[in-house]
Amino acid sequence: MGLFSDFLRGSDEVEKSSKIRWTYLTEKGQIEEILLQSATKPVLIFKHSTRCGVSRMALKSFERDYDVDKADLELYFLDILKYRQLSNEISEKLEVHHQSPQVLLIKNKSVIYHDSHYQISVETVKEALLK
Repeated sequence: MGLFSDFLRGSDEVEKSSKIRWTYLTEKGQIEEILLQSATKPVLIFKHSTRCGVSRMALKSFERDYDVDKADLELYFLDILKYRQLSNEISEKLEVHHQSPQVLLIKNKSVIYHDSHYQISVETVKEALLK
């Protein structure tokens, strides 16, 4: 398997190897929970494609650099290959065009920041949290 096996890991493997404690998005009802939660604590959704090298690199970079206190941000992970319909619902409900990889930062039930591909970074998320 070698080098490419690391890029093509599914969400099960992400969970085992990540230093981040992701909450996994698997059900439509979680979207409403996230919106309600965002009224008291910002929420970040990381949309990831397990078949995309760019997505894998963005995820690894994000996880490596992540240093936001758990009290300041709630983290959700969406495997878009397993849950594409859920990804589409999120895009429609939050009115943000679907991309992968993609981060959506939600505060007070609205997306206050989103980015994709190589623009995803912990620093830009932290800057958005301060605004």
